[in-house]
Amino acid sequence: MLQLISSLFLVISFSPIWPLGVNPLPGDPFVIVNKSTNELALINDNRVQTVVQAGTGKTQDLTPEGLFIVTVKAENPYYRRKNIPGGTADNPLGTRWIGFDAKGTDGRIYGLHGTNNPASIGHYVSEGCIRLQNEAIEALYEFIPLGTKILIISSSKSFEELALEYNAVK
Repeated sequence: MLQLISSLFLVISFSPIWPLGVNPLPGDPFVIVNKSTNELALINDNRVQTVVQAGTGKTQDLTPEGLFIVTVKAENPYYRRKNIPGGTADNPLGTRWIGFDAKGTDGRIYGLHGTNNPASIGHYVSEGCIRLQNEAIEALYEFIPLGTKILIISSSKSFEELALEYNAVK
């Protein structure tokens, strides 16, 4: 009976019926955004792979904190608020969008994205999203699949400590 339960668990954990694809296990990509330092880290292969500067909310409450899941990805995203097509120089979302499910949304409200204002990176400037240089979001885009966990936090801990605490590394 125990063998049957173990086998069933393995089948469910790695099957396409898992809610967001393959069950993320330690060692899978994990993103941490630290609002205290305005930095984003990509954790992959059980270590911090890269750290880049980010822009976060104008006020502490605008960029939600918590553990979220990436649910939407788009190249040259359309900016709905001002009806600006993707791929144009005046689009404030830049060249990539990686949306996550903060505050019960569907990944189209909060996200990691590029910007047409690179001087804003590293500052508290957004309405809630996390801004990155276009080059940074383009480089990260391929390494952050749908289903990736993203932690947004204000902390004095290092990315390594946070990754261990949230089981992002073995």
